[in-house]
Amino acid sequence: METTITQIKDFLSKCEEVKNCKFIMATTRIKDLLKSIVNSAELYELFNTVAANFDYTAAKQKCLVDDPAFGHSKVLLPDTIGDRLAFIFCLLVEFDRNDINFNAFLQKYYPKDGSYYASYHLFCDEVIGSLESIICDVFAQELGAEQALQAMQQPARITYNGQSAEQPVAQPEQAQPEPRIAFNAQSAALINMVCMLIDSEKETVCSSTLKDDDKEAALMLLDSLAAAVRAGDGALIKSLTCGYNYLVMNTQFVSDSVSELFEAVSEYLGAI
Repeated sequence: METTITQIKDFLSKCEEVKNCKFIMATTRIKDLLKSIVNSAELYELFNTVAANFDYTAAKQKCLVDDPAFGHSKVLLPDTIGDRLAFIFCLLVEFDRNDINFNAFLQKYYPKDGSYYASYHLFCDEVIGSLESIICDVFAQELGAEQALQAMQQPARITYNGQSAEQPVAQPEQAQPEPRIAFNAQSAALINMVCMLIDSEKETVCSSTLKDDDKEAALMLLDSLAAAVRAGDGALIKSLTCGYNYLVMNTQFVSDSVSELFEAVSEYLGAI
């Protein structure tokens, strides 16, 4: 357990580096934070477990809120610990990949005096602070894997602008169905990656000059592909991938990320 605790401490140290670094170094420190997850077997398994069946695309629609009632756009982190960990992890990955421009994100969701510095510290207080707090709670008593998973069901600590509170979580009336594919870290990571690439492809399709009928067909195929990936339906994944590939060739619409998407789908099929 000594190795695990050392790795957890390294992760928490990386969180502090993100929170305390100069703004110009923020994306570099976020990259270091993600590397510390990959370098820890316990953390890697934890994050991939919570991300395995997490619908990041749907979560973004709920969590990244554009509501005039707030006076500005706002981030509402998920209530449960498992979903919150998955959402923050996926968000940091998008920053690292530059799928979301970090500077633009800060100005939109954490505006403060028109300053990136102030916006960055608001972001760190809420997002990185919440991440750090959850990991401290999960590993507080050097929890084993089973205890850590049970801790996921506890209410998450909500922090915003330096204030915190406990959010009660409604208990489900019945157990959730088991996923169709057994968990393993590689599959979980690939599911998350494929779904993020599908989300990126959908955004590109929506902003393209494709005819409306072709756009509708492309979006339907991509939505169905994402559902098939989450369900682990290999035969359907192959059919939908072939269908989307045919549409790409027929319309001659080739996005910058489509080859990466096909490669990720192929790798995922090889892992299930």
